[in-house]
Amino acid sequence: MNRLEKEQCISDVRGDLQGQSLVVVVKQSGVTVAESTQLRRNMRHEGAQFKVLKNTLLKIALKGTDLEGLSPFLTGPVALAFSADPVCAARVMVKFSEDSADKMQIVAGWLSGQVLNVSAVLALAKLPSLDELRAKILGLLMAPATKVVRTIKEPMARVARVVAAKK
Repeated sequence: MNRLEKEQCISDVRGDLQGQSLVVVVKQSGVTVAESTQLRRNMRHEGAQFKVLKNTLLKIALKGTDLEGLSPFLTGPVALAFSADPVCAARVMVKFSEDSADKMQIVAGWLSGQVLNVSAVLALAKLPSLDELRAKILGLLMAPATKVVRTIKEPMARVARVVAAKK
């Protein structure tokens, strides 16, 4: 890789990480191509990304950004998983690390300006996603209106049932 390619790679990584609310650093060893491909598919399906890069290029890309706190964790064979949703990348990585029998271990994370330890990333993975939370809130908002409508129409429904029974 020549100097221009390295500079392009660094700028691409910086661009990819801009606007992401969650970044997870994972150590990987012994991951097969098929497993890596499946992980990338799962990430894409959830709206997240997974990148494997040289540590030196990653450190240069992170220098001067909010993510610079992750630099000490970039030792050995590491990769980054990141997403705009603050939960989905963590959820996919935790599930994959549990299924892959120690081929991939979560090292650290970064959430909106804060470096997270492993237990915080694991706790984050257990939270519902933004879409699930929105659906729950919408359900809670709709429930009272539904009950009011049901209460209002119930007397008319009783009359209709009595008339139908008399026929």
